[in-house]
Amino acid sequence: MTAALRPRPDAATLNTLQAELAGIECITDPDRLARLSQDFSWFSPILKRQLEGARADLVARPRTEADIARVVGACARHRVPLTVRGAATGNYGQIVPLQGGVLLDLSGYNAFGWVRGGVGRAQAGIRLSEFDRQAQPQGWELRWLPSTFRAATLGGLYGGGFGGAGSITYGPIASAGNVLGARVMSVEDEPRVEELRGAEAMLVHHKWGTNGIVLELEVALAPALPWLEMIATFEDFGAAFDCCHALSAQSPGIVKKEIALLADPIPAYFTALAQHLPAGRHAVILIVAESSEIAVCDLIAAHGGAVTYRQDAAQVAATNRTLLEYCWNHTTLQALKVDKTLTYIQSRFDPQRQREQVLALHEKLSPEVMMHVEFIRLTSGAHTCSGLQVVRYSDDARLEQIMQAFRDEGATINNPHVHILEDGGKLRDMDRAALSAAQRMASDATVAMKSRFDPYGLLNPGKLRSQI
Repeated sequence: MTAALRPRPDAATLNTLQAELAGIECITDPDRLARLSQDFSWFSPILKRQLEGARADLVARPRTEADIARVVGACARHRVPLTVRGAATGNYGQIVPLQGGVLLDLSGYNAFGWVRGGVGRAQAGIRLSEFDRQAQPQGWELRWLPSTFRAATLGGLYGGGFGGAGSITYGPIASAGNVLGARVMSVEDEPRVEELRGAEAMLVHHKWGTNGIVLELEVALAPALPWLEMIATFEDFGAAFDCCHALSAQSPGIVKKEIALLADPIPAYFTALAQHLPAGRHAVILIVAESSEIAVCDLIAAHGGAVTYRQDAAQVAATNRTLLEYCWNHTTLQALKVDKTLTYIQSRFDPQRQREQVLALHEKLSPEVMMHVEFIRLTSGAHTCSGLQVVRYSDDARLEQIMQAFRDEGATINNPHVHILEDGGKLRDMDRAALSAAQRMASDATVAMKSRFDPYGLLNPGKLRSQI
């Protein structure tokens, strides 16, 4: 029987399971189950419909590795589906349990381990903000930080995220050298724990917790610096793009953490920043080292921009307000606070054609599609930009037409309106024969990892097309 056809566990099984988990916090209240079984997939009107009503039958909150093993072993013995939850800040229904069962909440398994020579280690449930709070006094910080950093967990970012601020310098999480090791538990009657190193550890990255339970992560860190936050506004969209490109790809001496371009009218949704965002102008959000301020201001002025907001590191710390919470998918969240009919798409542009692609799509689709791009480095090291465009949603068919317009322009779409892992990425429409040997090897290795750590197919069932 495939994972997708497995029936929900019956009441007797659940009662037996809960009895075996005595001493571990378990939640069965229907309202709390419904809340804990959801992430931010409601950003998508399609996922909101498709995932409505999906919930766990029980939430378990172990705080030690021994208790995690008790939960996992009990689920394996009774063949109960098991879905791992961090802070549920993902957007694709990664943690929504399609077949009920147990939601394994690892937010209490959150100890900070150590920092040694630019490397840090911690348990998967640690919040990213807490990791940095403990690492920064030692001179180090995480290389990448999503806009959800206050709540998101290290394991959650690894299992379902991309990167965030910092990816402009270090690339996404998947870039070689970013993740050094992962401690992973199998779902078996007697769970095994293995330490995966290097490339092998990446076989459980961004798999939505479908092929192993990550307990701890060892990651390379960045030097902790005082970061300056700025907004620059531009009358001309092309000039704003050129300024961002110059800062990201043509200024190696400028130390940067975040560059985001937000086309008009996106800035109008940032009501708390209204005094810094003149109507009708495009905005660029910058987080750079304080030592780079003069060079950054020179480039902004050279491209016709004006700095309208500035906070140094001390001011950011004193106010506890950061522009990072207006970037990445927090841009979408800020817009949704004002207009709940909006949604978004995810795109990536060809490093050789990015300017042409971005400007053409902006000209063709604005204001129905509001251009938001984040400047990053790819795993290859090439500089490009990826998009989290805000979209005025009308219906599913039009949303697909918009994504096809991006594909027709040569951009890659990572579809955020599907809850099947393989359907979201650029290989969605390619048959297996079309994949390169390296891609086939990666796919086969992922399947092998699934068999190795989840032999019963209990982890987050229904999210892998290969198991449906």
